[in-house]
Amino acid sequence: MKKTDLEKNKGLKIANSLKQAAAARGGIPAAAPRLDRREQRRLDQEQGLVPFACKLDGTLVKRLQALAADHPGGMTGLLNEVLAGALPPEPGQA
Repeated sequence: MKKTDLEKNKGLKIANSLKQAAAARGGIPAAAPRLDRREQRRLDQEQGLVPFACKLDGTLVKRLQALAADHPGGMTGLLNEVLAGALPPEPGQA
């Protein structure tokens, strides 16, 4: 093992012990376990979600972020709701 790897591991151990000590004192709560990207992608695909990137005006993004903070579905739920309401109905649907 390289010296840099040893130092990196040492730093990780120190950071981890600081997190545990803070959590034991009631300071910073321990982070909830997060899904890795592969698992999150699989869950998104099961729900029919498709990543969609676009460029928006900065003021519009700030407004969306402010609204998404209070929306139960977060940014994704808010955008689904807004876009579904703004688009015309599909042909054949009443």
